[in-house]
Amino acid sequence: MGQAIEELARFVAETPWETIPGAVREHAKLVLLDTLGVMMAGSVQPEVAGVRERLTATGGRGATVYAPGWPATDPRTAALLNGLAGRSIELCEGHRYVSCQAAVQVLPTALASAEWLERSGRDTLAALIFGYEVAVRLGAAMTARPIAHQNGQAPLLGAVAAGARLRGLTGDQMSSALRIGAILVLTPSYTNAVAGATALNVAGGMSGFAGALAPELALAGVAAQPNAIEEAFAHLVGDGFRPEAVTEQLGDRWEIARNYFRLRACCNPIYAALDALEDILAEHRPRPESIERIDVATYRFAANMREPEPANYFAAKYSLPHAAAALVLRGNVGYHAFTEDAVRDPAIAALRRRVVVREDPALSVDVPRIKPARVTVTFTDGRQVTRLRETARGDFADPYGEDEIRAKFRELAGLVLSPAGVARLEAQIDRLDELPRLRDLVGALRDDPGA
Repeated sequence: MGQAIEELARFVAETPWETIPGAVREHAKLVLLDTLGVMMAGSVQPEVAGVRERLTATGGRGATVYAPGWPATDPRTAALLNGLAGRSIELCEGHRYVSCQAAVQVLPTALASAEWLERSGRDTLAALIFGYEVAVRLGAAMTARPIAHQNGQAPLLGAVAAGARLRGLTGDQMSSALRIGAILVLTPSYTNAVAGATALNVAGGMSGFAGALAPELALAGVAAQPNAIEEAFAHLVGDGFRPEAVTEQLGDRWEIARNYFRLRACCNPIYAALDALEDILAEHRPRPESIERIDVATYRFAANMREPEPANYFAAKYSLPHAAAALVLRGNVGYHAFTEDAVRDPAIAALRRRVVVREDPALSVDVPRIKPARVTVTFTDGRQVTRLRETARGDFADPYGEDEIRAKFRELAGLVLSPAGVARLEAQIDRLDELPRLRDLVGALRDDPGA
């Protein structure tokens, strides 16, 4: 088995909480807060609620589903349902340098396993931090295939690491669990997103399920192939694996501190175009009816998101024409800009057809160092205004402030909780590392009279 995988497994299993820098712990709380809000808002999506009703009907106990009524079920199902919910509204955070939405796939396992095993808030937070390390480091080592989405791939092994850490596995057992997890890795694609296939989000939920399952398989004595991870990522679901990326600055560079947050409920590659359009709207304040046409030139991957007639709310999140039209007509592209009502809005639909998206090869040259877009708005009087954005708001060059992240959490959690319940949950997460049991956090939710 590879030395890099073994070193990572020992690091995750054996590194004490006290070794994690204080700034990293505090940032991880903000990541947890943001992700939990996204999970709760996603729980009210119709297909998510439908899956939850079916999967909880057979009973089970031990872990909470973060959804209206706070149903209880077994840890694996709870992790799956919470992960599915978190992925469904495209508001989860991601990593700045690796294609990896780690928290939304790792946290469901951490929450479910910690509640079931009666672990502390500190243990839960550590599981998120270490699971994030595994997800990003394996994602950095893997050469992804062109249309492969990261749901259920490297982040799935991050979830396994979180579950194994909470289960108290040794370094050798951790390695076994991770290699068993390589057998469970999935094959989602970006084409699902453009088609409006919400099955893509199930892949994210399955990371949570595998995260709770693989440690139990390891403890039961299930044997894994020594090079299972390297083989899976180099030849089966990926096209290469660089083991040196797994341990680069391990213990010195904490990956969760290198994340970005999202305030727009759509796919990150189209953010720069929306920023450029927003700059034009802020400067000129045009009436929507005065806009004749919106032209977007961007890099190759983002230019694929050009569908003017998205099939449903999920496809709309990957439609730059829809996002641009919603921004013009509704003033923002947050959660409420990507509902089924918004997709069917005749005014948005009409403006979508006047948004033209194309690739500019000159803008593709410097990707992924920058992810640029150039937007030209043509007005009915013949005037044209153009703005170029090289990087999106929220990325490393212009990150969102903590106050903006907390405001996002309050809005999303408010879809499920009363204002008092939202405030109580936020306060509990701020002191999560002081809670003797994660179950205390769940208790605060169940006590909310508005839930």
